[in-house]
Amino acid sequence: MVKQHQAQLPLTQSEYHGVTSTTLTDKTIGQYFDDIANTYPDNLAVVVHHQQIRWNYRQYQAKIDALATGLLTLGIEPGDRVGIWSPNNIEWCLTQFATAKIGAIMVCINPAYRPEELEYSLSNVGCRAVICADKFKSSDYLQMLNELLPELSTSTAGKLTTLSLPQLEFVIRMGTDCTPGMLNFNDLLLEVNDDAQHVLATIADSLNTHDAINIQFTSGTTGSPKGATLSHHNILNNAYLVADAMGFTQADKLCMPVPLYHCFGMVLGSLACVIHASAAVYPGESFDPLTTLQVIANERCTALHGVPTMFIAELEHPQFNRFDLSSLRTGIMAGATCPEEVMRRVQELMYMTEVLIGYGQTECSPLNHITEINSPIEKQVLTVGRALPHTEVKIINEFGDVVAIGQPGEVCSRGYCIMQGYWNDPVKTAATIDSTGWLHSGDIGQMDELGYVQIVGRIKDMIIRGGENIYPREIEEKLYSHKDVQDAAVFGVQSDKYGEEVCAWIKVRANADITEDDIRHFLTEKFAYFKVPRYIKFVEQYPMTVTGKIQKFKMRELMYQELHQAIN
Repeated sequence: MVKQHQAQLPLTQSEYHGVTSTTLTDKTIGQYFDDIANTYPDNLAVVVHHQQIRWNYRQYQAKIDALATGLLTLGIEPGDRVGIWSPNNIEWCLTQFATAKIGAIMVCINPAYRPEELEYSLSNVGCRAVICADKFKSSDYLQMLNELLPELSTSTAGKLTTLSLPQLEFVIRMGTDCTPGMLNFNDLLLEVNDDAQHVLATIADSLNTHDAINIQFTSGTTGSPKGATLSHHNILNNAYLVADAMGFTQADKLCMPVPLYHCFGMVLGSLACVIHASAAVYPGESFDPLTTLQVIANERCTALHGVPTMFIAELEHPQFNRFDLSSLRTGIMAGATCPEEVMRRVQELMYMTEVLIGYGQTECSPLNHITEINSPIEKQVLTVGRALPHTEVKIINEFGDVVAIGQPGEVCSRGYCIMQGYWNDPVKTAATIDSTGWLHSGDIGQMDELGYVQIVGRIKDMIIRGGENIYPREIEEKLYSHKDVQDAAVFGVQSDKYGEEVCAWIKVRANADITEDDIRHFLTEKFAYFKVPRYIKFVEQYPMTVTGKIQKFKMRELMYQELHQAIN
């Protein structure tokens, strides 16, 4: 297992360098996958519960090569962008590795996107092809594509010409039905004869580990999505270091209810499993707590990934106690701030004594921090750990100076994991990555003398009430310790008198009998008066992204409208 700490401790300034003794791989994703598949052909590689798929590495490799051959036959070349717009399924997994093998750049498109957002994504990066599901939940993908591209209905499949997306030539749909103007995914799974194998090998030799291989659109919790451009080197090494941090071996089976379109599922899940010939297990198209619990128990999974809201939903499910989860050992909780109380319950009730908190962002491929299995328990539950190997982290003030230990500031990182930039957007890239290569996160953190970092909020989330700086996470953490509180989100709302007032949206546990005054009394005993929320609202759900991130900007808008209407 990789040692993740260094000897130059204790620190006096908030700057920490991960170890560099670990050797990073210079292989491409295709080369790495083939080495694993050829070495461990009979190991279980992938299980897709809802599609009854269960393949070993030999079978997985054959299907990936078949799709790679089909894409090449269409005319897809290294550097071409191929969009994937779909929930979790085997087609998604095959597309990930097949595009990597031929050097095409896979563009991950949010399954919840509507036509306007889809058009923006495909146009922004100039996709030549898009692979899509037929539908997902309330989204009819084929209908939306026909609305966006009226030329489809009269086009010959594979020869699409459109006004709105002139670079798009191929729409490839999943499923067996035929749709005018669209190719079928299964028809691209071509026989890999000797000639095709030679072509694949020749392309593999021509690819470089630093070639762009993936474009991940940032989640869009604020502003327009930006296409973070990532290389083989970025994401393969991030997956490698994370798999090592979890102590993965051939014996591990990772349950992944997180969406593949995001770095969490694609890199820390799908790709991380390949690192040590582990098995990737997908319980469904999207997250369902009951299905996830069933699949963990039936498959005897050893690891589970999720954002905090997913773990909360599993723990709170009425049938939670029916399932034997004792096979679980590790996994990653990431994607949003991880409440201490939730982390402790996951360790105790889900047997995940080696669960890790990961922290980073899409632009970091995605992790720059992770906790350590052998660190003190308080470091595992109260911090996001320390910088991964080959990663530098510093915390700075508004003037760009490194702050003293224990002082809050913006978290910045530099190293192998930093994206190449936002696709075709040097202005936004320069606003995020400075001239010396430091990526500015927009997150507020503080570092201790051993290099462990606590995330206390986002710069944009910080509440300034009457000149007092208030970090929402501090209040949220305390609310999680209340016996009747299931989930909490704290944010600021506009105030003529104080600039901002503190507002809390709270989900309560089933059958709880609690009032706003109870919450205020509970917090008044623990915080200074200005941190106690003026506004408290009990809610059933939060506005969220598909990846489970709470959209506080939407909550602010809704609360402002509600308060404004009450005044008028």
